[in-house]
Amino acid sequence: MHAAIYGRVFSNLLAFRKALPRRTEIILGALGFVLFLSVWHIFAASGTIRPEFLPKPISVAQAFVRLFTERDFATDIVISVGRVWFAFFLSVIVAIPLGLIMSTYRSVGAVLEPFIDFIRYLPVPALVPLLVIWFGVGEASKIAVLWTGTFFQLILLVADDTKRVPVEYIESGHTLGATNGQIMRHIIIPAALPSMVDNLRITLGWCWTYLIVAEIVAANSGIGHVIWSLRRFVKTPEVMAGIVAIGIIGLLTDQAFRYAHARLFSYLRR
Repeated sequence: MHAAIYGRVFSNLLAFRKALPRRTEIILGALGFVLFLSVWHIFAASGTIRPEFLPKPISVAQAFVRLFTERDFATDIVISVGRVWFAFFLSVIVAIPLGLIMSTYRSVGAVLEPFIDFIRYLPVPALVPLLVIWFGVGEASKIAVLWTGTFFQLILLVADDTKRVPVEYIESGHTLGATNGQIMRHIIIPAALPSMVDNLRITLGWCWTYLIVAEIVAANSGIGHVIWSLRRFVKTPEVMAGIVAIGIIGLLTDQAFRYAHARLFSYLRR
């Protein structure tokens, strides 16, 4: 009997494209972290890899605490979060209107899309010297690095979201006498908004990936500065603790976006 119960449980867990209860997803996610930490500990404790290259998880946890008690790491986190969100909001307020225009007025898209494609394939680290020349070594260059890594990706995602709105919706609006502005406000934006919010979540993650690049240029604060300064002294546990801090912030932000998406667009799951 127990075998039959366990069999049903595993069959439900491995069912093709079958939704899982939220509680089950949380448990499985926690088990994934436990498995990762266990494998990490086994390799680090085995002695096959030197501690300077792979410290134990407990050493990283202790270093994490030291960063807060000895280096005022909380201030660096606040500074980095502020930089990322400021650059991200700058990207959003420019990319969303321009992406909407590019997709609804195809002539504008034909002019801008090749240039945007060209820029978004350029590696952001290669642009850092140029951005420093243009904006100096202060906050402006750091924001510019984060903005560049986010904006050119986001604008095309917004344009694609808008293009996927069924043309029948727009034709129905015209049939009912709606103006172009009304169709944009009441048909196109509401129809594209769920995908748009999901892409905002994705591009915010990309913005965080450029933080280290942005904060190694004449910086004296921020998570990236802390990581970059500690690696010179081969303080691997502290370096990994700084990376873990970024991961924790990203995980919490991502979950907040997922929760907001589920609440705002609950009708998509009915």
